[in-house]
Amino acid sequence: MHWHSQLASENIQVNCFDRQNEVFEVREMPSGLEYAVDLRRHQCDCGEFQVDRIPCRHVFACCANQRLDWQLYVHDIYKMDQVQRVYRARFRPLENPSTWPAYNGPRFVPNPFLRRVAKGRPKMTRFLNEMDTRMLRPPRRCRQCGAERHSHSRCRRSSGAPADPNAQ
Repeated sequence: MHWHSQLASENIQVNCFDRQNEVFEVREMPSGLEYAVDLRRHQCDCGEFQVDRIPCRHVFACCANQRLDWQLYVHDIYKMDQVQRVYRARFRPLENPSTWPAYNGPRFVPNPFLRRVAKGRPKMTRFLNEMDTRMLRPPRRCRQCGAERHSHSRCRRSSGAPADPNAQ
């Protein structure tokens, strides 16, 4: 069964795909945004129905379109008997405050793993990827002696000596 009608008050178009399983597609006008509504699973693509546990405007549109009772889709936590159940339990009255134990403020327990090292550069926490050029380029090589890990300006050899091709 596939048919549709328009709910004029909210300007939401409702397409019924499966009335038996309570599955609908609604389209907001004039934006044209579409949402899938599954009343049996209490789900709507907008997310409000799942989070708030009360019908969103799309669910109201489906209920009005199909002449369904929207109150069936309100979660029990909002119903008055559930609220009254909270206060059904007996509460003990508070004792005299002079008999309470002394309060010295909150107690802080430091986590040693979160402690920062006082000196030195902070450790890099970023995850490197293939775009990091530092990881892709070869190590620095001295033009004077040919060794790695230093440049010619930091070379131990004298600046006038020629480069040795056999040096490491």
